[in-house]
Parts: sequence; structure tokens; C-alpha cells
Amino acid sequence: MHILHVVQLYYPVASGAARYFAEIGERLVGEGHRVTVLATDAHDLEFFWDARKRRVALPEDVHHGVHIVRLPLRRAPGPPIVYPILRRLMVELARVPGSTPLLRRMATLTPRLPGLPAALARERFDLIHTTNITLDFAIMPAFAFARQHRIPFICTPFVHLGAPGDTSLLRYYSMRHQIDLLKRSDRVITMTGLEADALAARGVPRAVLRRVGVGVNPAEVLGGDAARFRAEYDIRGPLVLYIGALAHDKGAIPVVQAMQRLWAQGSDATLVLIGAPLEQFTRFQAQLPDAIRARMCVLPYAPDSTKRDALAAAQVFAMPSRTDTFGIVYLEAWCYGLPVVGARAGGVPDVISDGADGLLVPFGDADATAGAIGRLLGDPALRQRLGAAGHAKVLREYTWERVYAQVRAIYAELGV
Repeated sequence: MHILHVVQLYYPVASGAARYFAEIGERLVGEGHRVTVLATDAHDLEFFWDARKRRVALPEDVHHGVHIVRLPLRRAPGPPIVYPILRRLMVELARVPGSTPLLRRMATLTPRLPGLPAALARERFDLIHTTNITLDFAIMPAFAFARQHRIPFICTPFVHLGAPGDTSLLRYYSMRHQIDLLKRSDRVITMTGLEADALAARGVPRAVLRRVGVGVNPAEVLGGDAARFRAEYDIRGPLVLYIGALAHDKGAIPVVQAMQRLWAQGSDATLVLIGAPLEQFTRFQAQLPDAIRARMCVLPYAPDSTKRDALAAAQVFAMPSRTDTFGIVYLEAWCYGLPVVGARAGGVPDVISDGADGLLVPFGDADATAGAIGRLLGDPALRQRLGAAGHAKVLREYTWERVYAQVRAIYAELGV
């Protein structure tokens, strides 16, 4: 069988969706199937609307048996703000009945992939599996091609639900054309029950919804050297770790603000942040007092070996995000027996059981986040109990072998 994965950001990009499709694709190759990934040439998410950001120069590649085709992005003329303006206009237009056809056309205005139709037609595919519903400029043409050629079509949308009661984020993932596509997909794979419920409430049939989630390979995650990390970055006291895109919505800024409160109370903990910085975080960091920046260790593009060392060295992992459909990094932290702090937002409450294997706080609440981190720093027994429960959950539910078996079963439902 020849399976096509349409993944907007793929290797060497470090993203949750890229990891998800790499784990599935490489295992399919191991079973003897052909797997092609159609990706963009973006390395940074912001490259979709800002040509100054990083791109991947290699147009074609083979990684672990998966054939990767990176299609060049093209943008509408004008400054980077054109993209958010267009998307906001689409959100407002989506309120209007009958706007679906227009929204489909607007979705591919910018960015766009002129080479996608030819890439789709170049070979025969037995199944098409797409992702990231908000990056619909790549999904819409793939869906149309699948329907035209009667190819089974799957979408893993990674819907960002946002905070409870606040649809300001969700509406970018549930516009009329996006929901229409999901309704007409052969299968829709969700990360959590919360995501599935949100889609069902908007008309996606329960019959096509399949909850799977993501996973880790514990043997690959483990092996970090705590002493090496502490020596390299001169860290002597407790360590609070954040791994993820350095952005407000991912919780990076709220974590810094929480640590400012703890430092004002006398905490001697160091905050380590690992991830690609968005411009909003760079501006925020530059405005911090020197005394605060001195207690932070920011590692923008750290390799996996450094991340493993940091996980081994940490006492608490905190990423109180509102933009995580699941959050693989919580699983990685649990592999090291770390207690985790997440936000009561997105799909995270389906991943972290508050008080059982981690703590949940309201998104953006620096006081509550400081309280949770401070509680864990001050209670070694609680840290051990929550971290051990999380570790057991990973081994029980969230290995890539288990996740792959579920995705493979869904492919089999469609005759692949």
C-alpha cells in the first residue's frame, strides 16, 4: 500500500504533529508499505506568514524510509500581518450561513502551495491522512483530490479548544468549511474525548470520530544526565522546567510571571525554558529586569540530548498551555517521574488527572500557577507520588506502540 501523509511541518521540525506522523509513517514502512509525506518548506511556524523566518532548503528527502517532499510556500503580497487579518476575516465570515464555498477559496489565498496539485497527481495513493485543521491551505486541495479519485481520507485535526467558556481560540479551528470537511472525512482522529465532544457538538458524526492520542518511546526519552546539565548551566538549587514554543498561549509567559512571584517570596529555584521563541516572548524577555533574567536559563533551539538532561535535572515540569490538544511533553516529563503542571484548557484535562498525576491551574493565572509550582517545590512526597502515577500512566496507555496499533486499526477499517 502507498499511504500519503499531508503534514504542514515535518522533519527536521520539532512539532507534536510531525512526531505523530513520523512514528506512524516509520512503522508503516517497517511493515513494508510505502509512505510519502507532503510537507511545506517551513521550519518555523511563523514562516507561513513571514518570509524572514527559517525554512528547510532541501526539496526532497528520505528519513527512516519515509519519502518527504517539501513544497515551497507562497504568500500574498504585503507585510506579515496580512495573514492574521485574513484569518480573522474568515472567522467573522464563518458566522454567515452559506459562506462555506467562499471560505474554502479564502483558505488557500495565503499561504498557498502551487506545487500541491502536481505532487498529488504524481503517484497513486491508497489512503490520504492529513492534519492541523487550522492550516487548511494544505488540507482543502488534498481533500478535493481524495474525493475526486475515491481515495479514503482521514484528518487528525489537532483542534485547540482553548480555555473553558472561551471560544476565541476554538473558532479558528471550527469554521464552516473546516467542520464541513471533517463531516465528510472517512475518519477523524482526535487526541482526547474533549476534542471529540467539541467536534460532535458542531455536527461531526460520532460514527467517524476515533480517539487515539499520542505517545512516547520511553527508552528514547530516558538517559538524561542531571549532573551534566547542572554543571553546564551552573544550576545548584531546585529546577523548574518548561519545554515548548516560547509563547504566551503555550504558557511560557505565565510561567515566568509565576516564578517572579515565587522569587519575590524567597524561592531559590531556577527556571529553564527550552523551545523556539516567538517574537512576543522575545519582546517580553527583553523588558524583564536583569535580576529576573539572571534566574532564567533560556535555551531556544536545544537538541534532544539537552532536553533529556534538563528533564533528568528538574524537580517540576510546568507548561500551563491553552493551545495543546494533548501535550507529548507531559508524557516525556512523566518518563522521568516528574510532577507536571498544566492548564485547565484544551485537551490537557483529559491527559493530566488533577491531584492524581499532576496539577491543573486556570490558563494565564500567574498566582495559581505560582501556587501549584510552589506547592510541588515544597513537598517532595507529593512530587514523588504525582510523578510515579504519571510514569505508570505512560507505560499503561501512552506508548507509541499502543498508539500505532490504534491508528493501524483505523486504516484497516478503510481497507488499508
